[in-house]
Amino acid sequence: MNIPVILGLLGRLLIVYAGAMSIPLVLALALEEWSRLAFLLSVFLTLLTGLVFARQAKLTEMKIGVREAFGSVVGAWILASLFGALPFQFADVVPTYIDAVFETVSGLTTTGASVIPDVESLPQSILLWRSLTHWLGGMGIIVLFIVLLPKTDLGTVLLFNAEVPGPTHDRVMPRIRDTAITLWKIYLIFTAICTLLLWSAGMTFLDAVNNSFATIATGGFSTKNTSIMFYDSLAIEMILSFFMIVSGANFVIYLTIWRKKSLKPFRNTELITYLLIILGSTLVIAGSLWFNIGESPLLAVRHALFQVSSIITTTGYASADFDLWPSMTKIILFLLMFIGGSAGSTSGGIKVSRIILLAKKTWAELKRGIHPRVISGIKLDGKVIDTETLNRVGIFFFLYIVTFAGASILIAGTGLKPFDAMSAVAATLGNVGPGFGFVGPTTTFAGINLFGKAVLTVCMLVGRLEFFTLLIIFRREFWRRQKTW
Repeated sequence: MNIPVILGLLGRLLIVYAGAMSIPLVLALALEEWSRLAFLLSVFLTLLTGLVFARQAKLTEMKIGVREAFGSVVGAWILASLFGALPFQFADVVPTYIDAVFETVSGLTTTGASVIPDVESLPQSILLWRSLTHWLGGMGIIVLFIVLLPKTDLGTVLLFNAEVPGPTHDRVMPRIRDTAITLWKIYLIFTAICTLLLWSAGMTFLDAVNNSFATIATGGFSTKNTSIMFYDSLAIEMILSFFMIVSGANFVIYLTIWRKKSLKPFRNTELITYLLIILGSTLVIAGSLWFNIGESPLLAVRHALFQVSSIITTTGYASADFDLWPSMTKIILFLLMFIGGSAGSTSGGIKVSRIILLAKKTWAELKRGIHPRVISGIKLDGKVIDTETLNRVGIFFFLYIVTFAGASILIAGTGLKPFDAMSAVAATLGNVGPGFGFVGPTTTFAGINLFGKAVLTVCMLVGRLEFFTLLIIFRREFWRRQKTW
């Protein structure tokens, strides 16, 4: 593994990151907020470290292999988390650096679980940085970096595949850089439209920007202590519901439509299944709210649609205190935390495509039990899924459940009740945000001790990078020097 190449890439990434951190710095200076010194110091340290690292390797000399790609992606997320925590720490808005890292990782992984009880007391620049971490992490730190790199062969395919979540890596353009640029264009357009609509619906401009960043990235950091409940606006909830659902779908669909100018990509099995899950869950929960707690049919549908959209896309907004809803609705929402959105989206969770493949594989095995000689391939949208992909899906599901169980035991050991501990892990591992009970929609994660926060921070990173990218660096052979013949 070529360490200088990795450091060179990480250095250039930190320089870009310092540039992004300068945006809230400008806002802090313009509004004369006391957080301006915190951002100034954070930008200086991030930029200085980036310049030192960048000198380790010239751009033209960089050759990226599999190990360098995985090392760069993991290093990028760790460094972005550590340096992104500096504004929170220097501005003294969190009690410890671990809390600052938790808040930053929650932002970058688009989890939206906060340790800050009173966000309304924060400076506008800190609120913007929280939302900006969502927006940067949503499409991917490395994907943005690929866009900003010059047109050189730097192993961008390996970098792209090591970060972008999902069981398969679909591309509709021959060059990864072109794909990344188009994805970011679509991302920017969605963000701009969402911002304008929220602004016109009654939010202040800064609130509209913050919430659009959090929505398109399916993050969920809000500028209000009571999340979207603060606004109590049907228009705002419907705008957010629409864009959460849009952002929870596979962005490759939009990319294909962009390039081919055809609506045919909407005939996508994962997309149809994803929408049917939303529709079915909304109707069942709305019915429960109507019959069990007496909400009017329209209000029940309104609350159910928003909360289902928020949970399955792992955004984590709350338009009502769903922790007070009937038990059946809470179980449905809990299960939606595991399902998550589509592959290739900004959402977390297991992903709908993996659920489909697991279901198809199970059905095929049942069929083989009756007809042992029958050989039937697993297909998705007319494409045969190879055995390697199916094996990775099975391994991913196993790792997800084992991690969920192990982390739940550790969090329960900190003093939380069993279901509260499981919901905290499900909410962080699936990058959802709020859970139930102790970490419900009207509370924060501030009451969890530092050990618990550290465990949940790892859960957020593992969930965002989908296990393989992060765990592979712990293999001993990953660090062995390669033989040259």
